[in-house]
Amino acid sequence: MLKTLREMMQPPPGLAFDFSQPAGEPALAPRDGVTWRIFANPVPLFIGGVAAVLLQLAEPSVRSGVWQSGGFQRDPLMRLRHTGFAAMMTVYGPRSAAEALIARVVRMHGQVRGNTPDGQAFHANDPRLLDWVQASAVFGFAEAWHRYAQALSAADRDAAFAESQASALLYGATGVPQAWAGWEALLAATAPTLEGSAILADFLRTMAEAPFVPAPLRPLQRLLVRAAVDIVPEPVRSLPQLRGRGLRPGEALLVRALARAAALLPLGDTPAKQAARRLAERQ
Repeated sequence: MLKTLREMMQPPPGLAFDFSQPAGEPALAPRDGVTWRIFANPVPLFIGGVAAVLLQLAEPSVRSGVWQSGGFQRDPLMRLRHTGFAAMMTVYGPRSAAEALIARVVRMHGQVRGNTPDGQAFHANDPRLLDWVQASAVFGFAEAWHRYAQALSAADRDAAFAESQASALLYGATGVPQAWAGWEALLAATAPTLEGSAILADFLRTMAEAPFVPAPLRPLQRLLVRAAVDIVPEPVRSLPQLRGRGLRPGEALLVRALARAAALLPLGDTPAKQAARRLAERQ
């Protein structure tokens, strides 16, 4: 399990990056912000990421674009590591490198377009879809941290959204909420379009069964997936594919214990530690 947690915190093969350089260059997210704390713990990070994708796959156009890429079906672990690396870069990376990476992602997204099964045209760089993707990600990570690592104050919840603005704008998401109340309003406005699908069930099954950890530890993997389902808000949590798949009685305590343990584990020279050294050299 420790090996898997370490891998989650490191760039995937071929994308090695030294977050400690160049000395003094700030990140997109503030060093003393809530986002830096949230992204330093791999347990709520995994839970929040799964919860965010569940919300995204419930939106028909986003679902078509995400599944069209095929990454989750071919190699779910590598897809997660690539997505995680992009997230780490937007939080801890030097601003110049983060801007370059986001520009590459935007160019790639420019090629992702098509039609939903009911014939609705979509393209991945549609600001409306980008707003939902970015906002659901902020919600997922913040809520996972709040539930399983450390309770967030109302001000910290607002800060999680405020701190996401710089990277969201670079992605082209111009309407991402700037505070928690804005997220609740966006969720309410989007709720009528959210729906279940076989793809939602396939993703949930993949996250629970893919060999992310050795077989003896697979129950812990499934536990974290159930923890993700548990924090997904309505109306998505009541969709047929998710109904009854949240945490069982008493399991939340175990998830919290895992999050606390992960904060104490020797995870090596993580992006968070490297970035702290980079900014310390600025002083």
